[in-house]
Amino acid sequence: MKGNRAVLYLRLSKEDADKVKKGDDSASIKNQRLLLTDYALSHHFKIVKVYADDDESGLYDDRPGFEKMIMDGKLGEFDLIIAKTQSRFSRNMEHIEKYLHHDLPNLGIRFIGVVDGVDTEQEENKKSRQINGLVNEWYCEDLSKNIRSSLKAKMKNGEFLGASCPYGYQKDPKNHNHLVIDAYAAEVVRKIYRLYLSGYGKAKIGSMLSAEGILIPTLYKRKVLGENYHNSKELKTTRTWSYQTIHTILNNETYTGKLIQNKTNTLSYKDKKKKILPKEQWIIVENTHEPIIEPEIFEMAQKLQNTRARMVDSVGEKGIFAGLLYCADCRHAMVRKYARRGERGFTGYICRTYKTQGKQFCTSHSIEAEELKEAVLFSIKEEAEKILRKQDIEELEKLYHNSRQKDDSTLQLEHIQRRIEKAERWKRKTYHNFMEELISEKEYRTYVMEYDREIKELQGQKDTITEQEKLRREKELQQKERNEDLKNYIQIQELTRDLVLELIDRIEVGEEKTVTIYYKFQDT
Repeated sequence: MKGNRAVLYLRLSKEDADKVKKGDDSASIKNQRLLLTDYALSHHFKIVKVYADDDESGLYDDRPGFEKMIMDGKLGEFDLIIAKTQSRFSRNMEHIEKYLHHDLPNLGIRFIGVVDGVDTEQEENKKSRQINGLVNEWYCEDLSKNIRSSLKAKMKNGEFLGASCPYGYQKDPKNHNHLVIDAYAAEVVRKIYRLYLSGYGKAKIGSMLSAEGILIPTLYKRKVLGENYHNSKELKTTRTWSYQTIHTILNNETYTGKLIQNKTNTLSYKDKKKKILPKEQWIIVENTHEPIIEPEIFEMAQKLQNTRARMVDSVGEKGIFAGLLYCADCRHAMVRKYARRGERGFTGYICRTYKTQGKQFCTSHSIEAEELKEAVLFSIKEEAEKILRKQDIEELEKLYHNSRQKDDSTLQLEHIQRRIEKAERWKRKTYHNFMEELISEKEYRTYVMEYDREIKELQGQKDTITEQEKLRREKELQQKERNEDLKNYIQIQELTRDLVLELIDRIEVGEEKTVTIYYKFQDT
């Protein structure tokens, strides 16, 4: 009956001491389930569903179980949420106000915290809820400060705190905060440095390693080392070594035996977004592990990269916008322009038609190099922010649609599975009837053929729905990865050739130095 339909919400945080390991329905979760079930039954509430989040912080509301519960609440599927305490529901004061004092009351949903006596049906209970919210938030703030302080102390002590080691190293089995050399991968790293210092380019080195059948770091960590390694960029470099992978290895000082950590930090203890810290705040500790590359070799690689970059820029072999820059009027390519006097050399870009055929065919469309870089950098950040804002607006609608889609698929699969099991039962019964001579052999074969046809057809429907769900989940994952890329683009400080090629299809320059950019991600 309405008003009596209850759901249980269980949460175990990353900081809980009684946690077993990620993926386990641990003792704490089980204890919460027993406590809440007993409470619901003793108060004559009908439990319609249980939502659980294991290894999730109460500071954020993007927990899978929590999100599903809120969406189901908006669909009117229950009347009451029961949790062990208010802090299990959320430790964020903003979320307490949003959900307990606004969204849930508007939906007619009551919240009960069994242990701390929280009950949104009692108006006089509101102030204590708010005080609890503040206390919980202070607890998280203090905990965050303590954790950060502890992590920084470990970093300064030369302990490696990364989730995954740089390619070429493994975590010491006796001390997971210490790096030890992985002999095979380390030799590949040394080979990359040897080839680069011998004159081979980064893209060429990548193609050479791929041709030799050497696994890229992502696949090596998974297939050879057996790590559960996630790489958000792997869709772009699934099997072959990329320019960026070689570039990263050639610029990773960890290979010289030093640890460089604390390069990024979250904006606050309540925000998962990360900011890049200035170099003076990085924590660098020398001689923490055995080097793969001698410091002198590493420095030679850095100097060679800088020299090649200057040569490319001064000679004009391949500028940062090469092949992408066009005149907005005649639509022909822009070319480099150079200072007529002095030693400035390359200064910017000019319309090729104007330069080769004169002003009767087109105007100069001249733009300085630094002006163009600034315009493109500003546009990338602005475009990324615009897309993210648009997605924020559409997020609830997508969440609702995806939730309904998942629910519909689950119901369809359950219905189809019941029909398959029913057909299989009748098929077995037909066999027994035949053995007991209740039906003829001809009738038996006819029935069995019909049941087999029905089972095959139902299994096909089941496979189709399962594949559609798989594609939907893959699309969601790709969207999350694209969003993370967009967030990174907002923080970009300097343009590189690789970045420009990754993001931009075409740039057009107008006569008044107007810059129009056609992005590869605008349809995202």
